[in-house]
Amino acid sequence: MPQGFLALLLHAHLPFVRHPEHDSFLEEDWLFEAVAECYLPLIALLRGIAADEVPCRLTLSVSPPLAEMLGDPLLQSRCLRYLESRLALANQEVHRTRHDVALHPLARMYQKLYLSGLAMFDKSRRNLLGALAELQDEGILEIITCPATHPFMPFVSRQEVRRAQLAVARKTCKKYFGRLPRGLWLAECGYEPEVESLLGETGFGCVVLDAHGLLFGSPRPRMGIFAPVRSPSGIVAFGRDLESSRQVWSSHGGYPGDADYREFYRDLGYDGDYEYVRLYLHPDGVRRNLGIKYHRVTGPVDLGQRALYDRAKALAKVSEHAGNFVGNRSQQIQYLHERLRQRPIIVSPYDAELFGHWWFEGPQFLDRVIRLAAPQQVFKLITLSDAAALYSEPMNQEPAASSWGEEGYHKVWLNQKTQWMYPHQHEAENIMVALANQFPSAEGILRRALNQAGRELMLAQSSDWAFLVSRGTSVPYAVRRFKEHIHRFQTIHQQILAGDVHADWLQQVEAQDNLFSDLDYRVFSSVPWSTLFPSEG
Repeated sequence: MPQGFLALLLHAHLPFVRHPEHDSFLEEDWLFEAVAECYLPLIALLRGIAADEVPCRLTLSVSPPLAEMLGDPLLQSRCLRYLESRLALANQEVHRTRHDVALHPLARMYQKLYLSGLAMFDKSRRNLLGALAELQDEGILEIITCPATHPFMPFVSRQEVRRAQLAVARKTCKKYFGRLPRGLWLAECGYEPEVESLLGETGFGCVVLDAHGLLFGSPRPRMGIFAPVRSPSGIVAFGRDLESSRQVWSSHGGYPGDADYREFYRDLGYDGDYEYVRLYLHPDGVRRNLGIKYHRVTGPVDLGQRALYDRAKALAKVSEHAGNFVGNRSQQIQYLHERLRQRPIIVSPYDAELFGHWWFEGPQFLDRVIRLAAPQQVFKLITLSDAAALYSEPMNQEPAASSWGEEGYHKVWLNQKTQWMYPHQHEAENIMVALANQFPSAEGILRRALNQAGRELMLAQSSDWAFLVSRGTSVPYAVRRFKEHIHRFQTIHQQILAGDVHADWLQQVEAQDNLFSDLDYRVFSSVPWSTLFPSEG
């Protein structure tokens, strides 16, 4: 019998970016890069785990915007084009470096990456959601979800709108993966007590909070973050483990910062001769990352002085770090088991995109961790639902407001750079609830307009826009997206009030912001959700 448990959780999320009005759009590459470098390698390693019959239970949170993008035919075709373009560049690099004994093996490495990615993309018929659903059916994965457009829930002003975010997320997960999710990843771990009562109403059983959400809850938990608690409405809440998080996340002491790992910020798109790489840039011709990187972290030196990447050394370091991670979890669990006299659970959540995109060797690390964990006897890998079933009588507690952002609370999403956004968001939330209550049974173009108003509101609520603005990354695009969705929402509202919905304009907007095609605007009303949609309760 194991002395404790380890729950690895990967949160896969990207903001909804889809621009059919352009043949090529820079920010769509966020999805294509993640597919090539993270999602395809993750599926490949889990298929290998299954083929080798290695025991594995992993929790994967797939956000509804990511699911909608992965399931979209337009983005699927553009992703194929991206993979083919990167393979063409890798083939070109194999030829260019044929006489360079240092670079040629690395060019071949990228050629293999894109060849295998294309083969898997083709084998899955471009449907990565189906591949993930198969892994769930095989018992490797538990797929959970997050609020529909990844809003920072404490900053959603109306309970009806919070409930809509949860209800749409649940329905979208069932649509793509065939099962209703038990677990919920709150976007940014953003929690406040008023959110908790909605979780049980919309059918969720468990949630993950940052460590201080449990540690500062009332009463203080007897086992700290190493056992779940039960909230007043019956939700099982787990706390994020800080030690295992720091080992993987930290840019200073964490594994990804090791000198032998690949350097993310040194890229052929900037190093290569401009005319040589021009074909692979976007129409604006601006240099950008192309995904082919030949250097390693090296150490505290300027980016231009980074040493060449050595794949063999990097993989050796993967084995060392995976062994260190599993060994540390064993020691941690043995220590806690002895002190607490109960079997502890370590909950270790990470952004899925870390593994492969930001940390190139991340998929190999994850594969090695799973394989090393299988034969040892100290702990067992489990999912959140597994853990909720094991801890059948958790301590009752009211968790504290918290997030996993800087300093643990809300300043990443509310600060001097972002405070202008929320009055517009909150006004739209009030209007949406009023519209849903005013028109309890709309039909025809009015119904379409109300449904689209709900989509535009939800897209404006995405926490990604405030996050990007706060971090100073892609700020013009983030500001533009927020303003566009608020403006479209306001335009729809004005047209509804005037009794003159413009059909041609509405059709254009529906075609562009087309996620949640089965959205029913009534989900925003004040009527209990279970009354409106009893079959989804």
